[in-house]
Amino acid sequence: MITLQQEQPSDWWEVEALYDLTFAPGREALSSYRFRNDVAPIAPMCLVERDEAGILGGAVRSWPVRVAGQDVILFGPVAVHPTRQGEGLGAYLIYKSIEIGRELGWSRMMLVGDAPYYQRFGFSKLTDVIMPQPTNPERVMGIELVAGAWQGVVGPVQKATA
Repeated sequence: MITLQQEQPSDWWEVEALYDLTFAPGREALSSYRFRNDVAPIAPMCLVERDEAGILGGAVRSWPVRVAGQDVILFGPVAVHPTRQGEGLGAYLIYKSIEIGRELGWSRMMLVGDAPYYQRFGFSKLTDVIMPQPTNPERVMGIELVAGAWQGVVGPVQKATA
């Protein structure tokens, strides 16, 4: 049995350790982190999953950004502990995040990730949204939480005001 709950301040170091374990060294040098620094995450979309023993198996965080004056969820990072991968936990965190984004009234969500993985959740390449270098434009993806929400949203991703 797993429990999914909003990340609490006491979870912070454990979630950071999970991100360090699952992502390459220097993850904080990625361009997406420029939009996270000094900006509060979207708290209801920062989730932790624990097993019945209370051991962290997965986590996800999301931040607000702006594109062409529009509010956008910058989804991720999402991480699953290597011993729990292949159990569908990552998919559960992604689907739950999309659901929460809709419930909170957001219209659009974006991420930087692998198309073959994220397409199955409804994400597709955003050809008109520009992430700073060295982001590979092929990895910039989005999903509409409201039909037509990405229509006419063109330009660079900008940091949300703190």
